[in-house]
Amino acid sequence: MDIDNIIRAFCNGKNEKQVEGCLKFLFDKIWNQYTDYLMDKVLIIENEMNKWAFNLPNAKEGYPYEQTCDIPQKLLTVPEAEIQIDNVAGLSPKQQGLSIIVADDKNSFTISGTPTLDVFRKDGATPESTFELTFSYSIVGMDIPEEKRHFERKIPFIINQDPRKLWKNLPVDWENMPEPKYRKEDTQCEYVKVEKSSDGTPQKDIVAASKRGRSHAQEGKPRDDHFRVEYMPNGWYIMAVADGAGSAKYSREGSHIACDTVVDHCKLSLINSVPFETAIEAFHLHEEENNSDARKVVGDYIYQIVGTAAFKAHKAIVAEATIRNLPVKQYATTLLLTICKHFSFGWFVASFWVGDGAICLYNRQAHTAKILGIPDEGEYAGQTRFLTMQEIFQDTKTFYQRLRFSIVDDFTALFLMSDGVSDPKFETDANLNNPDKWDALWDDLHDNGVELIDDNEEAKEQLLNWLDFWSAGNHDDRTIAILYGQEHDNTNNTANNMNIQPSDISDSSAASVEIVDTTNDSNDGNGQQME
Repeated sequence: MDIDNIIRAFCNGKNEKQVEGCLKFLFDKIWNQYTDYLMDKVLIIENEMNKWAFNLPNAKEGYPYEQTCDIPQKLLTVPEAEIQIDNVAGLSPKQQGLSIIVADDKNSFTISGTPTLDVFRKDGATPESTFELTFSYSIVGMDIPEEKRHFERKIPFIINQDPRKLWKNLPVDWENMPEPKYRKEDTQCEYVKVEKSSDGTPQKDIVAASKRGRSHAQEGKPRDDHFRVEYMPNGWYIMAVADGAGSAKYSREGSHIACDTVVDHCKLSLINSVPFETAIEAFHLHEEENNSDARKVVGDYIYQIVGTAAFKAHKAIVAEATIRNLPVKQYATTLLLTICKHFSFGWFVASFWVGDGAICLYNRQAHTAKILGIPDEGEYAGQTRFLTMQEIFQDTKTFYQRLRFSIVDDFTALFLMSDGVSDPKFETDANLNNPDKWDALWDDLHDNGVELIDDNEEAKEQLLNWLDFWSAGNHDDRTIAILYGQEHDNTNNTANNMNIQPSDISDSSAASVEIVDTTNDSNDGNGQQME
C-alpha cells in the first residue's frame, strides 16, 4: 500500500477539520513523548556529571600550584551528547592567590598560582580552608532547548593552611605572672665586633641570637633560653648558652643566672691571664712529647677557671632558690661554656658542657667538625641533665669529662647552640660528628641571609630572623652563638680534642677547689659548694 492510499484510508469519511484535529492530537502527543525522552536523557547526563570525580589535589598555602582538569568528552550513558565548560568560578588572585582559566576548546580548566589565606586572617581569625567552586557546563550534540542545556555543579576545593601560620604569637602577660616575675624579652641578639689587628688583619667576631619558641608563643609563655658573649681586651673570647628546662617554672632565671655567673667569673679569672697563657704555650711546645706535667698545669687552670665558673653558677642558682624559698629544680637549666684565644701557633679553646645542645669547632676548609663534649641523655627520650642536679658536681670523674680543651690551627666557626637548634638541624647526636651536617648548616645560614663576614653589625638581626626557620615538630626556644672570621690556609687543621682527667688536676689544685655537700634535703639536694 502506498502513502496516498494510507492517507485516503485515514481520511475516509472525515472532513478536513476532523483530520486536522486528529493530526494535531497525534503530533502533540508524540512531541510530548519525545520531549520527555530528551529530558530523561538530560537527567541521565546530569546524574552522570554529578558522579564524575574531578580529582583536584589539595593546594598547599605558600607553595606554587597548577592543576589541569579534563572533563569527559563522551558520556557512558548518552554517548551522542558532548559536554562543554561554560565557566568555573570561586577562586581569585586577590583572595586565594589562584586563577581559574577555561581552555579555548572548553574541554578543560586550569587552576594555578601560589595559594594564600592571609586575607581571611583578619583580626586573628582562623580562616576557612575549604572553598566551593561553581562548575558551569552545557550539553551539546543533542536537539534540546537552549534553556535546558546549561547546568551547574558545586566542587569543593581545599587549600591546606601553612602550619607555620596556625601558631599564635601571644605576648606574655607579665602583670599577672606569679612572683617572682623574672621578666625576660621574647628575643635577644648581640654582635661583638673585634677590631682589626695592628697589621690590618680582620679578627674573629661574635654573633648570637635567642628567640622564644613557637610552643611558648602559642601559650603566651616566656623564653627560657639565655646567652652571654664577651670579648676581652687581652684577646680572650667568652661564650655561654643556657637552655632553661621547659618543665621548670623559673628556668628562664636559672639560664640567666648561669650565663651571667660563668661569664663574670671567667672575665675576672682571665684579667691576669699571662700565667695561664704561658702554661698553654708550654703545653703546645711539648705537645708531641705527651708531657703530662705541662698538661696537668693547663688542666689546673681550666679546672679553676671553667670548672669553677660552672660551679659558681650552680651556687648562684641555689642561693636564688633559697632566698625565694623555692625548690632548686624549678630553676633547672643546661649550660654550654667556652673560653677561646688566638696564639701564634693557633687557637686554644676550653669548654664545659652539661645538658643537651652542641658545642662544635667547625672547619670548612679541612672538612672537620670537633664536638667539645658529649650531649647528656636521660633515661627517656627528651630527657637531659641540668646544672642544678646534685650528681653533676658530686661525681668527680664525670665532672672532669665535662671539661675539655682543644688546640687547632684555625677554624671557620665555633658554635654553641641549644637543642632548639641542634635537634632540627642534626636530628641525632651521632649526626653532630658528621662534617657534612655542619657544611649544610653553614650553607643554610648563608642561603637564608646570614652574612657571616667581618664587621657586619646586621648579622645579629639576620641570625635572629634565621631562627624562625620551620621544622615540623621542633618548636622549642632557639639560641645560637657563633665565633667566626677569616681563616688562614693551613695545611694542618686537625684538632687535639682532650678531656680533663682526674690525673690532669694536681693535688694542690684539687685541694683548693674542693667539692663538698653542705646542704640538706630541704634545698632539693642541690647545694654543693666549691671553696
